[in-house]
Amino acid sequence: QVQLVESGGGLVQTGDSLRLSCAVSGRTFGRYTMGWFRQGPGKNREFIAAITWSSGSTRHSDSVKGRFTISRDNAKNTVWLQMNSLKPEDTAVYYCAASDFTGLPISRTLYAYWGQGTQVTVSS
Repeated sequence: QVQLVESGGGLVQTGDSLRLSCAVSGRTFGRYTMGWFRQGPGKNREFIAAITWSSGSTRHSDSVKGRFTISRDNAKNTVWLQMNSLKPEDTAVYYCAASDFTGLPISRTLYAYWGQGTQVTVSS
């Protein structure tokens, strides 16, 4: 079993930055690809970014590429999402997730473990 706990959300203004954290605990986290998703009001949950735990390869969605960066620290069992140049359309609940699949999956169905989410609100 894997437990994921997100933190770092909040209310910010357009153009501000936030860094979300995801603390990972449980068995063999070295096997998992870690991902960040978000779900805005009235929207489906969408893929934002993923990182392999072993090699550190990353993938970001087009909607956040160049503004958001996923990273991890294996020693601290933590994954981060650095969010810069935030826009009102980035307002959503952000979720951390873990996948057993190799590579950098973007489908939420391939992520077996999820955190409880953290709210990010960007005011205009």
